[in-house]
Amino acid sequence: VQLQASGGGLVQAGGSLRLSCVSSESIYSFDSISWYRQAPGNQRELVVVFTSDGRPDYADSVKGRFAFSTDVAKNTVYLRMSRLEPEDTAVYYCNAQQNGRNYWGQGTLVTVSS
Repeated sequence: VQLQASGGGLVQAGGSLRLSCVSSESIYSFDSISWYRQAPGNQRELVVVFTSDGRPDYADSVKGRFAFSTDVAKNTVYLRMSRLEPEDTAVYYCNAQQNGRNYWGQGTLVTVSS
């Protein structure tokens, strides 16, 4: 399984970005697919997880601001980030779990300036 994340960049506080993660396999082949982020000096944290029940589960810190979506035909998941805050600055990673195995994309940097 290969995951390719993209879409990061520099944005001002209050702005928006959309991250993409393209998978080499169908999204339906995964037990779960998630976005994580890691800020400098911090541990990697879960942003949103999407499982087979079809309902994304968001971290409290991003609820109401971030939105997870999928394009099954393109084997792609997205993370639409709105009302960005400097605290959202991090490297964002997509993650997929399949049959007990964990797969990571390479990460995409999001920098939010104040």
